[in-house]
Amino acid sequence: MPLQMTLSAITLDCLNPPALAAFYQQATGLEPHPKSHADFAGLNGADGLLIGFQRVDGYRAPRWPDQTVPQQFHLDFAVEDLDEAEARLLELGAGKPAHQPNEDRWRVLIDPAGHPFCIVRR
Repeated sequence: MPLQMTLSAITLDCLNPPALAAFYQQATGLEPHPKSHADFAGLNGADGLLIGFQRVDGYRAPRWPDQTVPQQFHLDFAVEDLDEAEARLLELGAGKPAHQPNEDRWRVLIDPAGHPFCIVRR
């Protein structure tokens, strides 16, 4: 019988947790975790899922699609309008790599700490 486990948090390594949390807070509207500080910041989802950002000295951003520094994982966010969401995220500080494998269905963006993430049509 499998363990009864519930995913409670996803944590991303970065150099500046408060700045990366601010980017994702502006992008998602999630509430900041009340015990966030310089070395760890978090955002609380309504379903109890915490997205955390932890400071790692010597952090090296993933290189997507190149695997010199592999992405290891990425987050996907469902949106109503890809163009509108992309424009807003770029305003907030995301980057958009040239390599877009299926731009009609999803977009690959890069957060300010270098993590690839996708926006997908809801």
